[in-house]
Formats: sequence, structure tokens, C-alpha cells
Amino acid sequence: MYSGTAVFDMLLPGDSRSLKAKRSYVRPVIAALRKFEVSVAEVGALDLHGRAEVGVGVVAAEASHVGKVLDSCEKAVVQRPEIELLSVRRRLYGDDD
Repeated sequence: MYSGTAVFDMLLPGDSRSLKAKRSYVRPVIAALRKFEVSVAEVGALDLHGRAEVGVGVVAAEASHVGKVLDSCEKAVVQRPEIELLSVRRRLYGDDD
């Protein structure tokens, strides 16, 4: 069994000057990532209006499948024109961890 995580650090558009406006950008990202059957939540920069950190977790029988799912998630975030992806932090956990 393998599990993997990814944390996406995102810069939101300049008009997200309130938490309500921030949610209007983050919620569609989370909904899009759920289509990959992963666990996903906003995990960081909760009080910053112009930034968001979204975490994704996946469990699979093969490490290669974990990598493919995380690749697909990253691609989905990158393809959103309103969001600038600043960084991605990934970790892969196996039976030995």
C-alpha cells in the first residue's frame, strides 16, 4: 500500500480581498480535485486573502498510480487561468515508512 500527499501553494487574483472572495476561487479548485477521488482540503494560509494552500491525499496499491493521480491533480490546478501555482510539495509513503 502506498499513500501520497501534495500541497499546492497558490496565489489568488488581486480582487480576492476578503475571505468570501477567496472562497469563490478555492471552492471550485477543491471541487475539481475531488473528481480524481482524492481527499482534499484547504490546509494553509487560511487567514491570508491572496494566498491559499490546498492539500491532496491519495492511497493506492501501486506507487506509480499514486504518482499518476498526483500528476493529474497538479495539471488540473495549473490549467486554472485565474490561479498562479507557486509551488507543489509532494511526499510518497510506502510500507517501510
